[in-house]
Amino acid sequence: MTDPKDLPYAIEGRQLIAEAPGLRVQILTLGNGEAVPWHYHTEITDTFACLEGPMVVKMPSGDHVLEAGDTCAVPPNTPHRVCGKDGGRCRFLVVQGVGAHDFIPVHG
Repeated sequence: MTDPKDLPYAIEGRQLIAEAPGLRVQILTLGNGEAVPWHYHTEITDTFACLEGPMVVKMPSGDHVLEAGDTCAVPPNTPHRVCGKDGGRCRFLVVQGVGAHDFIPVHG
């Protein structure tokens, strides 16, 4: 799995909940104006659960606006970007697995 310190972006907060081979669960906090940039994973699914929002999971198929309690899954090889709605702050749980974690940037 890619170590969070090796990712090409910085965010307000990252709390590791659990990690095992092929699986990671974290709570991420995005401050005002922050985002997880466009990227995809070759093996894992990212499953997002909004804790504080609203937040937006952007994909080529369209934007998914999540309020607290809402979830959204992004399958492997699907470009996506995560941010707070209108650039606001958000906090979410992300379950990443099952498989090897990689972070492939998508340049637009």
